[in-house]
Amino acid sequence: MRLRAAAAGAFAVLAIGHVAMAAEDPPHGKRVDTVTVTLQPYVDETTLTGEIAARNEAALSFKVGGRVSDVYVDVGDHLAKGDVLARIDPTEQEADVASAKAAVTSAQAQLKNSSSTFERQKKLLASGFTTRSDYDAAEKALKTAKSMLDSARAQLTTANSNLADTVLKAEADGIVTERNVDPGQVVGAAQSVFNFANDGDRDAIFEIQEQLLTGPAPSSVSVSLLSNPAVTTTGRIREVSPLINPQTGTVKVKIGLDRVPPEMQLGSAVAGSVSRTLPEDVIVLPWLALAADNGRPAVWVVDPADNTVALRPIRIERYDSSRILVAEGLKPGDRVVTTGSQMLRPGETVQPVGEGEADK
Repeated sequence: MRLRAAAAGAFAVLAIGHVAMAAEDPPHGKRVDTVTVTLQPYVDETTLTGEIAARNEAALSFKVGGRVSDVYVDVGDHLAKGDVLARIDPTEQEADVASAKAAVTSAQAQLKNSSSTFERQKKLLASGFTTRSDYDAAEKALKTAKSMLDSARAQLTTANSNLADTVLKAEADGIVTERNVDPGQVVGAAQSVFNFANDGDRDAIFEIQEQLLTGPAPSSVSVSLLSNPAVTTTGRIREVSPLINPQTGTVKVKIGLDRVPPEMQLGSAVAGSVSRTLPEDVIVLPWLALAADNGRPAVWVVDPADNTVALRPIRIERYDSSRILVAEGLKPGDRVVTTGSQMLRPGETVQPVGEGEADK
């Protein structure tokens, strides 16, 4: 009795196993999603994020060195041309001006004396009451006095210029974008103390993967504000950096904006979009259809005669975020497996259904 019961249990287990296998592998083959290959127009859409920057920027610096006495502006301040940004203590430059003025006064007095002496020697020489050597000496002294006066005046001009340069002014209307100085700090001549963005034209700057720059450049780029996509404008590629960023592998591209909405302030985050329709219709497949054949891209193709599948190598023209463009290996009318291709074997019979129906 026990032997009969064990045998009955074993047959029951085998029966259940056959039922499970039948459920897993239906008589008409595995149900797989498929798509029929067609030629269709393709719109290449690319969207990247960037930021608004000034077309013209400048690093402002004092032309003379010294201790900064006053700083009048900060980052974000909008200035008009001629507005004062900062001052250097002018004590040294004021002393130089005073010294140069004294040198000019002295040179003027020397020139006056030399001129009187020369005129006197000139008259005496004409009357025969002086020697030629005395006349020549007077003439030479007059020329020396004139040169000294010219030199003193030049030094005064330089001293006045240096005094004026202790005041740093805005060279155009614009916005302070960076401040690198505080009162009491000693700065050198030509040391950058402010970064300044001039009013006027604006760029949208993007870091773009190098492969996206292949092919013809788009005629126009749509730019919208990330915080408010309703704020939009257009632009054109103005500059492409010849260098690749070694850290990110990207290339800096500047888009010159045709119009700058008031909401697009300096530093605003924006999205740049480019749409380009390929000149010829192409074969487009979803990513799920992609398989591999000895390391090369391939897809599973269903034979319409007996619903068996075969792995067919393909050449991919371009990858998209969710699609692939097939250049070679397929023709219109081919039926390609999408969902369910991971567990197929060459020659296996399948039950092809429309895309998305295999799981129903």
